[in-house]
Amino acid sequence: MNKNIDLKSVENSVKNILGYIGEDPEREGLKDTPKRVAKSYEFLTSGYNIKIEEIVNGAIFQEGNKGMVIVQDIELYSLCEHHLLPFYGKACVAYIPNEKIIGLSKIPRIVDMFARRLQVQERLTDQISNALWDILQPHGVAVVIEAKHLCMMMRGVEKQNSFMTTSSVLGEFHDSQPTRMEFLSLIRKKN
Repeated sequence: MNKNIDLKSVENSVKNILGYIGEDPEREGLKDTPKRVAKSYEFLTSGYNIKIEEIVNGAIFQEGNKGMVIVQDIELYSLCEHHLLPFYGKACVAYIPNEKIIGLSKIPRIVDMFARRLQVQERLTDQISNALWDILQPHGVAVVIEAKHLCMMMRGVEKQNSFMTTSSVLGEFHDSQPTRMEFLSLIRKKN
């Protein structure tokens, strides 16, 4: 949970918003909404209070494997920092070990840590790849995120079927076209 959030202040702000849009914050269906919204934002922004060291928790292992490691279809949910509306999708994270591997569950947790902050997808993609680069010092890291943005679907241009794809490639994924092409062909082979 986000320890920085003053839940009472958020509740009061939500009550003000409800009044501003012409609703009665005291009516039955809305009476507890400010409290629910405050708790929701506490969870949705909990990534600010997590340190990468807590997530990794020593789960780095010496391993001679130099083959590509890919974790696909990592669900992610975040809030667009421009409108505070959700965006959601999937991340694909890959790295080429350099004598070290990371516990499998740590990669989705790293994705969640950065996603549970106010974000733009471009920064989120870079933060994930840079974190793995720093932690593992691998030969390469690649992150691809595909997401739908409710700020684009519900308002503005109102395009329901569009999605955004971002990528961040470091090391061999950046420097070697054959490595990058192998990665792209492997992530396209999903069932």
